[in-house]
Amino acid sequence: MSDPRQAGDPRATGRSDATGVSASFQAFLSEAPAHAAAWMEATQKLGAASALDAKTGALAYLAVLAATRLESGVPFHAAQAKAAGAAREEVVSAILIGLPAAGNQVIAALPAALAAFDSA
Repeated sequence: MSDPRQAGDPRATGRSDATGVSASFQAFLSEAPAHAAAWMEATQKLGAASALDAKTGALAYLAVLAATRLESGVPFHAAQAKAAGAAREEVVSAILIGLPAAGNQVIAALPAALAAFDSA
């Protein structure tokens, strides 16, 4: 497996690549492919079992990421929300919906979400 400390490797800095996939998730995919395959299968089955349409599910997932401070997944899922038909304002609202329950920590996700949305 490749060494993430090499210059130019996004895993060295924790940044996302052009696809919006976080460096940590890229490392998970490349360094633990069997675990990653099991994880992906589970997430696909959970998505298929959901009663939410794709756009609503993507926006809800952004809200959860913001509330739980998992900002590394925000760029990918903001682009996914846009691809599912979400407007920029809906992405902002989804991230900020957690303000009353989670507090202002949710605003940390805004810059990454908007940058990914605008470039998707």
